[in-house]
Amino acid sequence: MNNAFLVSTGVVALGEIGDKTQLLAVVLAARYHRPGLICLGILIATLANHLLAGAVGLVVADLLNPTTLEWVLGVSFVLMAGWLLIPDKLDEDPKPLRGLGVLSTTIVMFFLAEMGDKTQIATMALAARYDSIAMVVAGSTLGLMLADMPAVYFGAKAATRLPLKLVHGIAAALFAGIGLLSLASAAGLIGA
Repeated sequence: MNNAFLVSTGVVALGEIGDKTQLLAVVLAARYHRPGLICLGILIATLANHLLAGAVGLVVADLLNPTTLEWVLGVSFVLMAGWLLIPDKLDEDPKPLRGLGVLSTTIVMFFLAEMGDKTQIATMALAARYDSIAMVVAGSTLGLMLADMPAVYFGAKAATRLPLKLVHGIAAALFAGIGLLSLASAAGLIGA
């Protein structure tokens, strides 16, 4: 199994737990009671969003020389580790989009909510780090679905039964570890 796929899956799955998009998944499930369509909408929105993020990550990787990229990625992953320790919340109860069905509403709302989100930025950084957009997007999408499908099917009960601080701590440790490895590589302390 590809390292980029496994790391992307694990990091995004852990990072998504308690994230605002997971909370949005719970709200959509409670409002529409159509878990299959909601999961399909989340999948479509996530694929589109993470493809965009992965493409940006590859462009950034091409623009920077390898040493600079290692420094940028190292700092980015360490900052992401800190960001994961800050709990997310929905700013407001999302309103249904006028004239759109469950699937279209889910796609639009989820795509927009994911813009600038932790998991989108993680996907961008992972694509730059691993230079494999297909594996990173497949892994990050799977990770997001692994975290959000239970939230859709089991609602708030599933999301609130997890020890969020522990899960976020593990995800933060993974991000910090990747970041520190990148920084050590950039400083010439270890091989790339």
